[in-house]
Amino acid sequence: MKKQVLMAVLPLMVWGCGDSTDANNDGIADGVYDPNNVSVVVPSTPKGTVSGQVLSTTLQPLADVTVAMTIGSQATGKSATTDASGNFVMADVPAGAQVLLTFSKSGYSTLRATSVVPSTAGNVPINNGNASFGPVTLTQLNGSMVVNVVTPQGRPAVGAKGVLEVDKAGSVILSNYDQANSVVSKVYVEATADANGVLTFNGIPSGVEMARLNGTYNLWIAPMDSNGDGVVDTGGYVKSYSGGSIVGTQTTTLAQLAYSKPSNVALTIEGGNVSSLKGATELDPLRNMVRPGEPIYVYFNQPVQPGSLLVRLTDEYAKESLPVTASVNVGGYSATITPSNGIVQEGKEYNIFVRAVSAEGGSNYSRTGFFFGGDQSTPKAVTIAELRYQEKSLPPAATATQLNQFEDVFVNFSAPIAKQVGQSVQVFFASDIDNNGTVGGNSFGEVGNYSGQGFPLEIAEPTRPVQTRTPAELPVFGIQPSGYSTRYFFNYTGTVALNPSQVRLVVSFSNLAPVLGTNDVYESIWGQGINTDLEATGIGQHPAPTAAP
Repeated sequence: MKKQVLMAVLPLMVWGCGDSTDANNDGIADGVYDPNNVSVVVPSTPKGTVSGQVLSTTLQPLADVTVAMTIGSQATGKSATTDASGNFVMADVPAGAQVLLTFSKSGYSTLRATSVVPSTAGNVPINNGNASFGPVTLTQLNGSMVVNVVTPQGRPAVGAKGVLEVDKAGSVILSNYDQANSVVSKVYVEATADANGVLTFNGIPSGVEMARLNGTYNLWIAPMDSNGDGVVDTGGYVKSYSGGSIVGTQTTTLAQLAYSKPSNVALTIEGGNVSSLKGATELDPLRNMVRPGEPIYVYFNQPVQPGSLLVRLTDEYAKESLPVTASVNVGGYSATITPSNGIVQEGKEYNIFVRAVSAEGGSNYSRTGFFFGGDQSTPKAVTIAELRYQEKSLPPAATATQLNQFEDVFVNFSAPIAKQVGQSVQVFFASDIDNNGTVGGNSFGEVGNYSGQGFPLEIAEPTRPVQTRTPAELPVFGIQPSGYSTRYFFNYTGTVALNPSQVRLVVSFSNLAPVLGTNDVYESIWGQGINTDLEATGIGQHPAPTAAP
């Protein structure tokens, strides 16, 4: 038995008397084999403490403050209560744990802060590492703020709803070598304006206490829907106040709500299926196309007065008003314009005038636009719909019922077309218009002479009604050119007077070279190039002007 004891203590004697170097860096002197690992001489599950002190903003100790602690992701935590000196301590907290502390006391703000309990000293785990919270300061909730809320028109904003955020309502100093700590101490109070438009926020830190903490009051007032139609009538309100400024203003302030759209922004149309009503750059025909039977939709950037909306509609020639109804929707933000049944026809152009007055800023909006009847997805072929000529002062020996030299011939197509910059399409007659006994060949303006020797066809987009009486008809309203028209014309310079009803015309689109940078010289409202010859027989006469009744 004695031999065994001597053998057990022998290694210790060797360590005490011999070399104490640690050449293998295992944390134990060389030659020591028992204990043979660090876990025997240091704690395997070290514990720490969390402590601190809670004060008022005047640095007086706060007793009976509840301190609730959440440890990492554990379901249960710890709690403590501050003593008369405002101190608290919680032991047996796992070292290395991230902890969340919530400080609360009736009548005071709540503060939340996170930290980490120290776990090592150098590379060795230690017991009794401490996470120190403090001093923690909490504000007393014995203050109030009064806000007088008025509408954009200057009336009490009855029923306005506000939220006041107080940030920061408390502070804490952390001293635990933790670089990723966070502190949150905010107070939120909601209120509704009374019959005088007064919002009263009670139970908040006073301006004096917030001034000590260099905190702020952030006020939000929600937009109002006073008539309950789901559309806001006013904009909201946002403002921040420092604690010092609230001390200076005696906690009473004025908040005037803005218009739902700023009053210094002019009323305009932001969208719809007739883009020309938005501005002069919105002239693409495919963005100004309305299917027959479909309403016209208009969306304003701010609400308009329902009774102020005026809409007028005419055909391409602006001669007479077409029946249309208009209604204001969505609290004034949109309008639906409905032409009477059968008014809008495919392939026709229409002029539209819209006027409205803002419901908020009083600004006026007036705009003349245009649109085309049709469907973007179903382009239609263009044909010649009608031929007419305009009788002019007759030279000697001319006949009133014939097409004479220098009279204009109007070619009306079945749908508006545009002429791109470049050469003009040529028109040819299937008649002996140079009186040489033959038709065609090299005769100017006759069918078969497709070397560019015809009558150039130019756009005659209406700017006012065609004159049929004296004085001439006035347009319903000034119309805006679209760059597209059903009406084109050429000047007949042939020396032979022709019988209009017997004349056959050919518009030679197939012999027109494309313009550089575009596919075609002429195109339809559907964006389709016109490359096929079109022809028609029989030229009618424009009604001669008559005296006004």
